Amino acid sequence: MFRRMKKSKIHRATVTDANLNYQGSITIDSDILEAADILVGEQVQVVNINNGSRAETYTIEGERGSGTICMNGAIARLAQPGDIIIIISYADYSEEELKNFKSITVKVDQNNKITDTYRE
Repeated sequence: MFRRMKKSKIHRATVTDANLNYQGSITIDSDILEAADILVGEQVQVVNINNGSRAETYTIEGERGSGTICMNGAIARLAQPGDIIIIISYADYSEEELKNFKSITVKVDQNNKITDTYRE
């Protein structure tokens, strides 16, 4: 049996831009993607703390060190610049893999600079 678990999350990121006319996705600073072990094109869930919306999309690599968190396409209707969001990735793990499994949490400040990374 496999179980779907939270693989990693980016906690309390601030949306920096929203581009309704882009084809879709969320652009994330590549430093943050790497810290959270999220690949370009990986499916993520975006939870907006400001309005309670939840949406699934995929990631695009943003400029390293920029702090970019940009909502693209239709998801731009669900979060605007200044909104606080949580970005979550999930993966399927076997019972054996779960014996030593710990997910990654990346905390960022109001400028989306990494303040803490840990496994829980």
